[in-house]
Amino acid sequence: MNPTKVLLLCGGGSAEHEVSLVSANYLESELNKLPSVSVIRVEITKNDGWKDSKGQDCRLNLDKTLKVGDEIINIDFAVPCIHGFPGETGDIQSLFELAGVPYMGCDSSASNVCFNKITSKLWFDAIGIPNTPYVFLTDNNEDSVRSAEDAFDRWGAIFVKAACQGSSVGCYKVTEKSAVREAVASAFGYSNQVLVEKAVRPRELEIAAYHYNGEVVVTRPGEIACPEDTFYTYEEKYSAGSHSQTTVEPENLTEEQIAQMREYAEKAFVHLKLKDLSRIDFFLTPEGDVLLNEINTFPGMTPISMFPKLVEHNGHTFSEYLESCIRAGIAN
Repeated sequence: MNPTKVLLLCGGGSAEHEVSLVSANYLESELNKLPSVSVIRVEITKNDGWKDSKGQDCRLNLDKTLKVGDEIINIDFAVPCIHGFPGETGDIQSLFELAGVPYMGCDSSASNVCFNKITSKLWFDAIGIPNTPYVFLTDNNEDSVRSAEDAFDRWGAIFVKAACQGSSVGCYKVTEKSAVREAVASAFGYSNQVLVEKAVRPRELEIAAYHYNGEVVVTRPGEIACPEDTFYTYEEKYSAGSHSQTTVEPENLTEEQIAQMREYAEKAFVHLKLKDLSRIDFFLTPEGDVLLNEINTFPGMTPISMFPKLVEHNGHTFSEYLESCIRAGIAN
């Protein structure tokens, strides 16, 4: 029987390019544990197009084939291991759909909704899931600065976030009103829409919600523990000198709080029509309120990332989880 040819596509054009490559290393090692799978790794480079591991030019054709140098390879399934654009924005999913290639992860519509922090919060409101108070800005002008300053006056401290970037990219915590203007300008440097949120002092908890053998699985939460007053920035998340710690067994959570998070996570997964994988992030405030922060439709897959840790901790071997996604995608 011929092996299933899986295109592992990584890199991309966002600020998270390098982390995508690290995630792809882990996924490639897990996929290589499956004797039924043959992996073709292709990087979307920053400036030089699509390249395979030997540096050959690649092109995905609209007939489920991949041109690698002078060779044409039939593709059975794709894994878009791309954080940010074009992997979590819905763009690469649209390409796979045009080419008729089944792929791992959410479809183009769900990916786009979740990647935009503004549209995702509108969805959270619509389906009745509590989240942090917010305003959104659509132009980098004086009106937007005034709106952000008004939000600061109401809430005391704010987060200013690029709406269409990864969870920690283009995000700024503002604790002085004089810093609002610079934060707004910086966030607009990453996105043409900006979200302003009330800053809370929460515990940060993350749930893996995914499909396994046709069933929706929602794990118990893991926790990101940052030093006091440290925002979990992109650098804090991935740098070798990070002081943050992750655990898949958080302490001092009530069963009611855990059940509430899992209920909200499943509700979001089902209503937003997510597929295969997601990391759903929550805030737990000092008052005990559970707030949905955001949904990541292709979360980090590095050896220290929460999603693979939670899948394994939930009793599912990660390579077998990947195999179940491949089987389901090809069957459908």
